Amino acid sequence: MKSASAVATFVILTVLSACVGDREPESPPNVLILFTDDQRHNTIAALGNQEIRTPNMDRLASMGTAFTRAFVMGGHHGAICAPSRAMLLTGRRLFDLHETGDIIPDRHTMMPNVFADAGYATFATGKWHNNRSAFVRAFREGGNVFFGGMHQLRVGGHEAPWLYHFDPEGHYPDSTKWQGDKFSSELYADAAIAFLDRQRDSDRPFFAYVAFTSPHDPRTPPSPYREWYSADSISLPPNYLPDHPFDNGELHVRDEGLLPHPRTEQAVLEELAAYYGMISEVDAQIGRILDALEINGQLESTIIVFAGDNGLAVGSHGLLGKQNLYEHSVRVPLILAGPDIPRGETRDALTYLFDIFPTVAELAGAPAPATVQGQSLLPVIRDANSPARELAYFAYRDLQRAVRTEDDWKLIRYNVTEEQRTQLFNLGEDPNETRDLADEPAFSDRREQLEALLLAASASYHDPLDLSAHPGAESTYLSRMAFRVGR
Repeated sequence: MKSASAVATFVILTVLSACVGDREPESPPNVLILFTDDQRHNTIAALGNQEIRTPNMDRLASMGTAFTRAFVMGGHHGAICAPSRAMLLTGRRLFDLHETGDIIPDRHTMMPNVFADAGYATFATGKWHNNRSAFVRAFREGGNVFFGGMHQLRVGGHEAPWLYHFDPEGHYPDSTKWQGDKFSSELYADAAIAFLDRQRDSDRPFFAYVAFTSPHDPRTPPSPYREWYSADSISLPPNYLPDHPFDNGELHVRDEGLLPHPRTEQAVLEELAAYYGMISEVDAQIGRILDALEINGQLESTIIVFAGDNGLAVGSHGLLGKQNLYEHSVRVPLILAGPDIPRGETRDALTYLFDIFPTVAELAGAPAPATVQGQSLLPVIRDANSPARELAYFAYRDLQRAVRTEDDWKLIRYNVTEEQRTQLFNLGEDPNETRDLADEPAFSDRREQLEALLLAASASYHDPLDLSAHPGAESTYLSRMAFRVGR
């Protein structure tokens, strides 16, 4: 009897052969995932931010296709990075993960598992903020591994992070931790480059997962990046506020305590300057990895995915963190580059992080497992006019829910201490969400429409929070729209 690995390898090679017709089967492409931490969508120079320096993210944008409306679905708790990683790696939606937003190792097939079974060398470095048993099951190689959410200043911060060497047996007791003597991003890039160098003469394709901890706080960019930005060289966010205008349920979470209240313009600008410095720092390390791919002759045969795990407020709407459903916190950068991906193009399809798994699998000729719930982006990559989602749904704890339509309308519902509040935004005219239209009579029909879509999406995405008791729209509109939300 053939092993599962042998069968999976045969299936992939058969699919690849069919894709090329009578030609000789092509070698399976390599896969490289570059994942940053707390990087919001509008922090790449090539995609419109002229105040930040990101030459290597710009390079990726020129090499591939950028998705300008990509999102994390939300989270069950303040650490959004945990479910965002789980969604990326499993292709599962938020409410179909563990109740904490984690990976269920014995039920959820992960992306590296599919490629390992197909004969790929699988590798990981950097942040793993999910259960360790899933990590052990996912990768065959690794280096400079960080189990945790952030590099605490009190124990070394980014400058001296506590890491693990990869253990093929999967044993990671605290006694084996060691403290690095370089900035975290550099250590992760070092491990990735060493792996790429080892693969240079290998006849096996590779799957590499590089999860940076930057630009997550503590925001302590090293030289020269910290000198690149100052409070007087960048602009205040257009949706800056000294404080959030009402209680959203998370005004006292850890992230919101990083600056005093009210937020002053000077404090926000200084925080934003440090944030930009961290992004430029991780950009430089991404450049080192891209250079290694090119030197090793691996660049043209590698599918590269660059993404952020979630956004961040950094002064927008009087907030600092990601524990909210505004665009700055749920929207993320996403660029795909590699064989058969258009160069220097953008797509505005509504996209989730859990769409990456089926997309990469299809690009590599690998069938996605039945547990994957995301949608392959390959049709949209090939044709910008291909049908895509008509709406996106977001959730944060039991406090906040939101729906965003393809035509750029957005409704956010808050339920804090039994008090409900609604916001309505026309993102086409107000992309920074500064004018709440929810209580304006001229937009009452639009509000009703979005409330119906919110209820329909809640059911479609298996949200356990019962929104049906909340004030909503007519049931006839709800029933008419319900079938459309799963697209």
